[in-house]
Amino acid sequence: MNGQQQHKDAAHEFWAKKFNDIDTEIAGLATICDVHLFDRGVVDRVIRNDATVCRNENPAAFAKLRSLLMMHYTVRAEAVEHLGNDDTALLVEEIVNNLRERIGLHRGHTRRPY
Repeated sequence: MNGQQQHKDAAHEFWAKKFNDIDTEIAGLATICDVHLFDRGVVDRVIRNDATVCRNENPAAFAKLRSLLMMHYTVRAEAVEHLGNDDTALLVEEIVNNLRERIGLHRGHTRRPY
């Protein structure tokens, strides 16, 4: 493996860990607040500080969820600068799919934790 490939792999691992840490916390907070983040428009409503998307009222958890969603988008913009748009999109998609599997939100599953 050449130096350029090692650098690319290290950068990918760095950004993957950042996204995984943030998105794991987002998933947990969404579950606490019973927010269905994958429903159309819900993420935008959370970012706009619309707590009516919560089926379980928890102001502290909602505030942290909102902050982490905004952080996710900030980190995503930084990752695009370093990895490029396509690699970043693939990385985020992989992490979201892994989270869906870990918390039981996969295709055809009727339970919707968020």
